[in-house]
Amino acid sequence: MANFSKSNVPQFSVEVYQNEFLPEGGREVNAIVTVTSTGGGTTGGIPLAGASTSPAYVPVQSPDAAVVLMVDCSGSMDYPPTKMRNARDATAAAIDTLREGTRFAVVAGTHGAKDVYPGNGRLAVADAQTKAQAKDALRKLSAGGGTAIGTWLRLADRLLNSADVSIRHGILLTDGRNEHEAPEDLRAALDSCAGRFTCDARGVGTDWEVKEVTGIAAALLGTADIVADPAGLAADFTRMMENAMGKEIADVALRLWTPVGVEIRFVKQVAPTVADLTGRRTEAGPRAGDYPTGSWGDESRDYHVCVQVPEAGIGQEMLAARVSLILPDPSGAGAPQTLSQGLVRAVWTDDMVASTSINPQVAHYTGQAELAQVIQQGLDARKSGDFDGATAKLGRAVQLASASGNQDTAKLLSKVVDVVDAATGTVRLKAKVAEADEMTLETRSTKTVRVKK
Repeated sequence: MANFSKSNVPQFSVEVYQNEFLPEGGREVNAIVTVTSTGGGTTGGIPLAGASTSPAYVPVQSPDAAVVLMVDCSGSMDYPPTKMRNARDATAAAIDTLREGTRFAVVAGTHGAKDVYPGNGRLAVADAQTKAQAKDALRKLSAGGGTAIGTWLRLADRLLNSADVSIRHGILLTDGRNEHEAPEDLRAALDSCAGRFTCDARGVGTDWEVKEVTGIAAALLGTADIVADPAGLAADFTRMMENAMGKEIADVALRLWTPVGVEIRFVKQVAPTVADLTGRRTEAGPRAGDYPTGSWGDESRDYHVCVQVPEAGIGQEMLAARVSLILPDPSGAGAPQTLSQGLVRAVWTDDMVASTSINPQVAHYTGQAELAQVIQQGLDARKSGDFDGATAKLGRAVQLASASGNQDTAKLLSKVVDVVDAATGTVRLKAKVAEADEMTLETRSTKTVRVKK
């Protein structure tokens, strides 16, 4: 793993939003932790030596990154034939977006996995010549065979970890269900790859399984989405690669230290998407644990931390938790670097107004987490034929989306239900719903909006 000097590490800040006041006997403390990284982006804010000062000049730093593109080449990619052509074009667009110096490879995925460029278990270094060669290799891809995504991920892992880089990323495209390996084989592959590289996953068309694709992205701290029309793949792949090229720092952990007697209820990412990190804790010393956050560029994310504190009397106060952003020493020999810190407090009061007030950020994200949950429950109920249950859950989702200003989710819901009254969540299930609309709602159900200013 490459070393990070202070000059090329983005600056991190931690802000804690909470109502620290508890009533007598109160034990649950909730806080929203906003983590912001600046000065990263595509160059870490560092101009190259001798770079032009022209306003039109965009400095490009030789990146400390490797990317593997995994393209589904199973037989179903030929139905319709335009799907395979769009996949080739999209992968070519992503290759064009690679920064000079990025290590990369292309994997063709079927019931096995083959590194079609550069081949022989190696990574190429992106420049004009290797990009052209990779696009030539793409033109030879054809559809045939089955789908065993675990094998694709394991090959990507071997390729990515052959490079001495800090940012390791995969992009995975599939159009079908993972039918040629057991579910436990995919799970074992994800467990093996977790923490070794991040991965964005995309489903093209409507014949794939949403929970498989979103599960891959969740396990590998990436994004998941649907591209219902294959013609949209190139634009989506370009955006994904631009985002990957904007990452400057990997393996950042959210470290939670708690005093004796404090129990952690949960730790969740709540923006830009909902992701439960509670079960992904690794111990980091006495009463401290690390939660993975993946790679960062110029961006901001929100996390919901909930802890249970011991009972205390009126007027007492305590530190309920200390939240730190930690960067491990790449060599593994030295101490980790603390990038930023924030404190979560608990103060017991007999002021009822203070102790019963809900912090706006906490209230907002509690609603966003519920929104993601009830959409999943409503769609599951609809699929199982429980139409009353589906109506109730999706009605609640409409209500939450409306109240929080989550207009994107509200639009997706309106393609599955007829909204009678958004404020009360009164809806009717649509008699006919396009499969792409239902899959889009399910895939994007965890996307959140930030607190209204």
